[in-house]
Amino acid sequence: MRILVVDDEPDVVEVIELTFSLQWPGSEVIAAGDGESALKLFQTGSPDVVVLDVGLPGMSGFEVCRRLRAISDVPILMLTVKGQEIERLKGLELGADDYIVKPFSPLELVARTRAVLRRFQVVPLATSFRVIVDEELTLDLDNREAILRGEPVKLTPTECRILSQLVANAGRVVTQKTLLAKVWGWESDDDTLMLKVHIAR
Repeated sequence: MRILVVDDEPDVVEVIELTFSLQWPGSEVIAAGDGESALKLFQTGSPDVVVLDVGLPGMSGFEVCRRLRAISDVPILMLTVKGQEIERLKGLELGADDYIVKPFSPLELVARTRAVLRRFQVVPLATSFRVIVDEELTLDLDNREAILRGEPVKLTPTECRILSQLVANAGRVVTQKTLLAKVWGWESDDDTLMLKVHIAR
């Protein structure tokens, strides 16, 4: 398991490296201190997940997220500053899969990384097929896109999982807690903001 950590604070990177080495034997942390280096390292290092700080020198973490999402479906966890809800919203809108607020518990970061990877590697999107929801909407799970009134709309893996859960439960009430458990792999009422942002997109 290779984790790309993008943060300009060496102390933060060191703590993350140490925590992953102790809590996840066999994992490897590769690190970049700015956006340009991160994009290059992503191409050469082939990470399985990216932990990305919003506040980078030069290119922002948001721009790095946008560029990564344009070329890859790799899971992205954003590190944001406490109290900056707008940062969390923006990161999720750009395609980040989860966020964690600084200062954070390194053990929580490892747990969230495991959860996001479980979702991507173990939980399938659904049986591979194309679902016709109604005359205006078709959900193509194979290509992770929705076709709305004949126009394809590309979906992130998270958006596709949310839609597939809603379609599978058409006509029934699906609670936020249920969606968090099915899509993110944990049950918590604290992360409903993340769910709401993905649904709003």
